[in-house]
Amino acid sequence: MSFEAWIIATGVLVGVSCALIGTFLVLRKMAMLADAISHTVLLGIVGAFLVTGSLDGIPMFIGAAVSGLLTAFLVQLLHSKGVQSDAAIGVVFTSLFAVGVILLSVYGANVHLDIEHSLMGEIAFVPWNTISVFGVDIGPKAFWMLASVLVLNILLISVSYKEFKIASFDPQMALALGIPVLLIHYVQMGMLSLTTVASFDSVGAVLVVAMLIVPPAAAHLLTDRLLYMLILSALIGGLSAVMGYFFATWLNVSISGAMAAMTGVCYAGAFLFSPANGVMTKKLRTLNMQKERAG
Repeated sequence: MSFEAWIIATGVLVGVSCALIGTFLVLRKMAMLADAISHTVLLGIVGAFLVTGSLDGIPMFIGAAVSGLLTAFLVQLLHSKGVQSDAAIGVVFTSLFAVGVILLSVYGANVHLDIEHSLMGEIAFVPWNTISVFGVDIGPKAFWMLASVLVLNILLISVSYKEFKIASFDPQMALALGIPVLLIHYVQMGMLSLTTVASFDSVGAVLVVAMLIVPPAAAHLLTDRLLYMLILSALIGGLSAVMGYFFATWLNVSISGAMAAMTGVCYAGAFLFSPANGVMTKKLRTLNMQKERAG
C-alpha cells in the first residue's frame, strides 16, 4: 500500500480498537479512568525501557498492562477508603503520569520517545517503521500491533459479551447471577492498557483519549442497544480517522490532532441531529406538533 494508505489504515485501527473498549467504559461512567490510564501507561513504557533497554513489542505491552492495572487498582482502593471517585482518579492519574514524565526526562534523553511525542504522537512516521517476515516487508509495525490488539479485543468481547453487558448495565444483578464483576473490571482495564500502548507510540495520548471517549459517547446518543452502540462507535472512530487525515493534509496540520477534532465534529452531529435525542430533532418535532395543533 502507499504511505497515505498505511497512515489512514493505522488511524482507522486506532479509532475502531479504542471505540470498542471505550464503549464499556462510557456505559460504566468510567470515561475519565480511560483518560487516566491512557496517560499513566507512559510510566509502564518508561519502566519497560529501563528494565530491557528496548521499546519493542512484548516488554512494552507488559509494562503498559501493569501500569494500567495499577492505576485501576489504586483508584478503586482510594474509592473504597471513602475518597470520591473523581478525586481518586485525579490523584492517581497526576501522580503516576508525573513519575513517568520525570523518569522519561532523566533516563530517556537518547530515546525517540519524548514528552511531546507521548502526548501528540506522529502518525506520519508510521510507514517508515516496518517489519519483515522471512525477508518480506509486510508493512508498518504499528499497523500489525494494532491489528493484533483489535482481534484480541473482538475475541474477548465476543466470548464475554453477555457478562460484559450485564456488568455494564447492572453490576448488582451481575453479582447476584454469580458473574465475577471485579474480574471483568480488570479484564477491561487490561484491554484498555493494551489498546492504549498499541496506539500510544504512533498517535499519542490525545488521540487515544478522543477515540476512547467521543465515538462511544456519540453512539450512545444514537442508540440504546449495546450491539448497535459497539458497531456505531467503531464506525464513528474509523470515519473520524479518515476525515481527520484529509482535513490535516488540506490545512497542513497535525494528523492526530485533526483526527481528534473530527471525533468532536461527529459528536456534535449526533448531539444535534440524533433521531431520538438530537437537540435540533427535538425542536423540529416540537414545531411540527405545534403546527399540527394550530392547523
